Amino acid sequence: MTTNPSAELLDNLLTATGRTTAVREEVRVWSMSGVERVTSPDGATAIFKYAKKPFDSEDQALRLAHTLGVPVPQVHASAVLNGWLGMLMEDLGPSVREADDLDGVAAAVILHGTRTAPPLPVLDQERLRALPARALEHLERLRKADRWQDADDVEDALDRIAQAAEARSAGATLEPFGWVHSEFHPTSLHIGERGWRLLDFARAFTGPGLLDLASWHGTIEPPHPIRLRVFLEQYVTAGGTPDALAPRGGLTAEHWALGWHRMWAVEWFMEQSIRWINDPATDPAYIKAVRRHLTDILHLLEI
Repeated sequence: MTTNPSAELLDNLLTATGRTTAVREEVRVWSMSGVERVTSPDGATAIFKYAKKPFDSEDQALRLAHTLGVPVPQVHASAVLNGWLGMLMEDLGPSVREADDLDGVAAAVILHGTRTAPPLPVLDQERLRALPARALEHLERLRKADRWQDADDVEDALDRIAQAAEARSAGATLEPFGWVHSEFHPTSLHIGERGWRLLDFARAFTGPGLLDLASWHGTIEPPHPIRLRVFLEQYVTAGGTPDALAPRGGLTAEHWALGWHRMWAVEWFMEQSIRWINDPATDPAYIKAVRRHLTDILHLLEI
C-alpha cells in the first residue's frame, strides 16, 4: 500500500498559494480519497481534497467545467505526488438546504448543454456494449487470484447481458450525449448562500447523459422506472433535450438508463475489487452489490 502523502501534498499547495501553515479538519475520508477543511492563521478557509488513481485528474475536469461555464468550486492550486492528486479549492461554506429533484434537473440541463471537451474519456455505444465483457475479464482475474470462487451466477448473468448488449445498447449516442458527471447525486450538488455548485468530477466522461439522470436517486433502493420517468419529464420541461424521453435499444428511456447505469456500476465495482482496492476482505460486500445490480439489469434491459 502506498502511504497517503496528503501532508506533503498540502505543504506543496500551501506554498503554491502563498500560505504557510493551516489547521486540518476532516470532512470525509475513505481509503482512496479525502476531503478536509483547512484554516489559515488569518482565519481564511479552503477545501483540501486528495485522491489516488483513478481519481487523480479531477482538477483538470473541474478547470475545464469552469472554463465552459458550469458552476463548480474554483481550484486554487493542484499538485500530483506518487500517484495522488491534491487540490486546494474554494470553500463553499455550509449548504443552506439539500438539493431536490428540480435542483437536479436544472444542474443536469446546464451540464449536458455544455460542449464536450477532448480530455474527457468517451463512453460511446461500442464502449457501453463492451461493459459486460470487461466485467467478465475482471471476474477471470479475480478467480485467477482465488477469489469470487462461488460466483457462477455472476458469470452467467454477465454472459447473458453480453449477448444482448449489442441490441440493448442502441441509442447510446442519442441526445443528451456529452458531459456525464457520473457521481450525479443530491450530495454532489451544493446549494449555498450564493447559488449552486456541482462537486465531485473525479470520474466525469463524455457519454449518454441519461446515465447521470439514472444515478440521481441512487442505487441503494431498488430501481424505480416511474420515478425516473417523472424526473426525465422534469428535465425536458426545464430545457433538456426532448430526446431524453425517446425509446432506445428497444426499451423505454427510463429502463434503458437504469439498466445501463447499473451495468456501468457493476463493471466499476469489479474493476475496483481487483485493481484499485484489491482487498479480498471486501469481496463479500462487492459480490452482494454486484448480484443485486445484475438481477436489476436483467429485468430492466428485458434480457
